Amino acid sequence: MLNLLKSCNSFFTSYYELGYKRAIKREKEEIEDFFMILAFSEMMGIPNPYEFYTLELIPSLMPKFHQWHKKAGFEKSPFDYFPCMCC
Repeated sequence: MLNLLKSCNSFFTSYYELGYKRAIKREKEEIEDFFMILAFSEMMGIPNPYEFYTLELIPSLMPKFHQWHKKAGFEKSPFDYFPCMCC
């Protein structure tokens, strides 16, 4: 019975998302971009009220940093003292 409910839930979720897949993906990317800006805002000189909470996330965000600065239009890391591992 539980497996049937899970499969029904999965089916209806995928059916609902089918028409909105592109919009959901775009929204997810915008949220991730905002989160990266929030996490690295202190390095850009923007005061970050959540610095205490985002500072410990920086090591786990480093693998995504290269993709983010390329997407933001920076060929290399925008921070002189914080180089990208790939550039």
